[in-house]
Amino acid sequence: MLTFDIALSFFGIALLLALSPGPDNLFVLMQSALWGRASGLMVVLGLCTGLIGHTLAVAVGLAAVFAASVAAFTALKLVGAAYLLYLAWGAWRAPASTQASERPPKLSYGALYRRGIIMNLTNPKVSLFFLAFLPQFTSAARGSVALQTVSLGALFMLAAFLVFACVAFFSGWFSQHLQRSATTQRLINRLSALVFIGLAIRLMVPD
Repeated sequence: MLTFDIALSFFGIALLLALSPGPDNLFVLMQSALWGRASGLMVVLGLCTGLIGHTLAVAVGLAAVFAASVAAFTALKLVGAAYLLYLAWGAWRAPASTQASERPPKLSYGALYRRGIIMNLTNPKVSLFFLAFLPQFTSAARGSVALQTVSLGALFMLAAFLVFACVAFFSGWFSQHLQRSATTQRLINRLSALVFIGLAIRLMVPD
């Protein structure tokens, strides 16, 4: 089992990592600005749910397969990049209007939740990061390494949720301004598309 000191030090590092600018932060920021705080929080829940998959992957050794297999790693990167480009295309074509009756339909919470999950799960760099990061805080002398890994993953998810929820909360107020200006809506949509394209390119660039 994890000791309190190890759990506390890991949680502190996880908070700092979650605060670092990255794809997830930008994704939450953009969705919150477009659809509001509640929608942003659904994206946050989706992203954190995706972290469960990465944690289990490390716990059972699946991430090691992607680290060792160039083909598997490349395939997952292609899927992630393709999804980001799909989001970019949708954002670029999204219409803008200040009339409530003419606004494009708001995405459902379920759709935003699924979008967050897919965004996270299709990023193999998260699995590889977990593979390199989590084992540093585990020890066979303290019991099941798999159980320790799951515990660390849960702490990381908590840290990510706290940070991303703050991003969603403070960026969400922009949504009321977007609803008043078609020009601003158009600008945000174009910016969102460019961000997604940039993230897709970044995902394909070797570290």
